[in-house]
Amino acid sequence: MMEFNIDDLIIRRLGSDDVMIAEQLIQLFKDIFEANDLIPAKPSYLKTLLRKHEFICLAAIYKNKVIGGLTAYELPMYYSEYTDLFIYDIAVAPNLHRLGIGNKLLQAIKAWGGQNYIREIFVDANEEDKHSLDFYRAAEGFEEKISQFTFKVNKH
Repeated sequence: MMEFNIDDLIIRRLGSDDVMIAEQLIQLFKDIFEANDLIPAKPSYLKTLLRKHEFICLAAIYKNKVIGGLTAYELPMYYSEYTDLFIYDIAVAPNLHRLGIGNKLLQAIKAWGGQNYIREIFVDANEEDKHSLDFYRAAEGFEEKISQFTFKVNKH
């Protein structure tokens, strides 16, 4: 494990000029989640996505290297005038677990939510992923038992 000082960690929201950093984060996600079959997004697509207010991409950067990150989506509610936030991915380089990086990412997204009228933030975790469950419990997330169903879309 490399020497690590949490005070030197930068949590940065990526914008449309940060495509190269986003690509590094996506590669980290692919490695961690073993998603090697995914086709990478084109830089023009990432630039457009990173420009959108409702897509939040945070990178954890240490000594100019992406070591973790978080992606989230705003979900405007229809039955009341507020917005929830769904964390789609959050990950930290495996050799840097338990150093406070994940907590810094959660603190940053919670602070962003507080400034942007977010009512609630939620994230899915697979029951088999004990490390993630332990992390979210330690971060004082409120746990609900749900079943999520995924439907494949037929290509026309």
